[in-house]
Amino acid sequence: MALSFWSVLIFLGLFMSMHDAALENHNRALSPPRGWNSYDAYSWIISEEEFLENARIASEKLLNYGYEYVVVDYLWYRRLENGSSSNALGFDVIDEWGRPTPDPKRWPSSKGGKGFKEVASKVHSMGLKFGIHVMRGISTQAVNANTPILDPYKESFYEESGRIWRARDIGLRERACAWMPSGFMSVDTELGAGKAFLRSLYQQYAEWGVDFVKHDCIFGDDLDISEISVVSEILKELSRPILYSLSPGSRATPAMAAEISTLVNMYRITGDDWDTWADVEAHFDVSRDFAASRLIGAEGLLGKSWPDMDMLPLGVLTDAGVNEGPHRNCRLTFNEQRTQMTLWSMARSPLMFGGDLRQIDYTTFFIITHPILLEINSFSKNNMEFPLVSSIRTVMPSSHHRLRSSLTPGYMDGSNKGTLGLTSCKDQKAGSWLIKTHNGDMDQVCWKGHSSGNKDPGFCMYKRELLPSLDEENDYKKHYQGKFHLLPSKTKDHCLDLSIKRKPTVWNSNENTTFPCKWDTKQMWELTHDGNLVNSYAGLCATVNAEKGMMTTKGIRSWIATGRKGEIYLSFFNLNPESTIISANIKDLASVLSPAYFTNYLCTTFEVWSGRELGIINERLSMEVGSHGCALFVLKCR
Repeated sequence: MALSFWSVLIFLGLFMSMHDAALENHNRALSPPRGWNSYDAYSWIISEEEFLENARIASEKLLNYGYEYVVVDYLWYRRLENGSSSNALGFDVIDEWGRPTPDPKRWPSSKGGKGFKEVASKVHSMGLKFGIHVMRGISTQAVNANTPILDPYKESFYEESGRIWRARDIGLRERACAWMPSGFMSVDTELGAGKAFLRSLYQQYAEWGVDFVKHDCIFGDDLDISEISVVSEILKELSRPILYSLSPGSRATPAMAAEISTLVNMYRITGDDWDTWADVEAHFDVSRDFAASRLIGAEGLLGKSWPDMDMLPLGVLTDAGVNEGPHRNCRLTFNEQRTQMTLWSMARSPLMFGGDLRQIDYTTFFIITHPILLEINSFSKNNMEFPLVSSIRTVMPSSHHRLRSSLTPGYMDGSNKGTLGLTSCKDQKAGSWLIKTHNGDMDQVCWKGHSSGNKDPGFCMYKRELLPSLDEENDYKKHYQGKFHLLPSKTKDHCLDLSIKRKPTVWNSNENTTFPCKWDTKQMWELTHDGNLVNSYAGLCATVNAEKGMMTTKGIRSWIATGRKGEIYLSFFNLNPESTIISANIKDLASVLSPAYFTNYLCTTFEVWSGRELGIINERLSMEVGSHGCALFVLKCR
């Protein structure tokens, strides 16, 4: 059968497009980075042999598709022994300066202080780039050992003000990582010794041959702008270019991202994404908001920056938080896997594959290397959600799920309807908090909203002054005067707390929000003169969506983008459990795109996943889309 125009356009030359994308990333992420990460398949227990075998396959099978990074995820410095786990204390391998170094049993080439030098060299010989996961700040183990701080300029002890500085001088125990409190804590970046410690870390990574760092517990509700800024400056000064990625991103907002996007190259906008439909579905609202804020491909660290929707958990995987390697298949259906890859591509998220490459199957390989998806991911523009679509369900829902909707949850004691959120204090959605005083009773901190006609605060928590112990009294007076606890009820000794047990894809405002009250920055709040309710852990401000009884429906979504050859990309997503016919009017496409794409309204149309040429369409484009599935169209309208 003769090749059609569309077949030639789509498949001839796109291989070079993928190669172009890989070349672009040699210059600081001018297109979304691609690669392989060990976490989804190996958790934290991967060995040097397993990593290099995956790297070899990545070089042979994925490099030509722009997947150029291979990344060792977290805890490469933790010994794999009885009692060791992701939050265990005392199992880390650290050097004399308190810096993590690879576990020599799992990474034998690291012996003798070599670190990752040999691994990085082997990765580079394969034509790939080498990346590692790092945590924010300094390890608890180093602070407990009170290791000296290295002065990276003198290559000896850091001395200032007539004394040698040590880990206990810079570690902020009250700012331990919320989801790994036994592991790491922030460092005081206002101190010269704190900056010196961070510089010694990243100079060592550069000496090892690292090309990519995934910096964790540093963004979203773990935001530490000060450390991000210091690390960004250090990376600018290094002779070796290192791509800078932030993680995990739980509760991340566009306003938060706007403060750091110029300092980094990619940053997570969700928590951990695993292979469940709920995790995939949770990305639709988040990706929409970041696209609408024009953050896709914004200015970044010596290049561009990209909102990151997390790894692609496809193929053969492990489970979160277990000491076990790849042992099960992805739980997403074929439709759901295509939906994930399509959304990630239309939103131009970095593409980091997470499955075990030693066991990659044809279907998974086909999905992650589809040339049109990769073309869209690398080179499309004007990426946004397209709301002007309609639908008809082809199978009526059964009675038990006829109303596929959810109530916005009430807060804590159920007296208020609303969703508590966190955002940058520069966000216009912050502010509007006030103190409501009661004679002879506990004061309340209340959200008054932004309506001038709203006289009655509709969302209140009880305010209680902090009660530090005698040992903490001096620190309290120095750092925490004016701060307080927030309680949902004056009769319960449970306080509002930012701690979470894991890094969820999206945060449920009713989940893990209160814990027994203690003197901890995750429970410390301050009301500023301009009405901001600020948390001491991350410096973020509380905000409330206080709409009462609001119904939100789930159903269909659509995205639109344009290509570098004048084509239009349109995707339909069916979030329903039933097959659904989704439609869009051609003239509605023109209402959100430049008229330059429409010399007329006759569009030659091709659907990517089915491979069907739909001919010329001049009015309405419709297709039946299966449960949790998608359709992706390439249109040429001139």
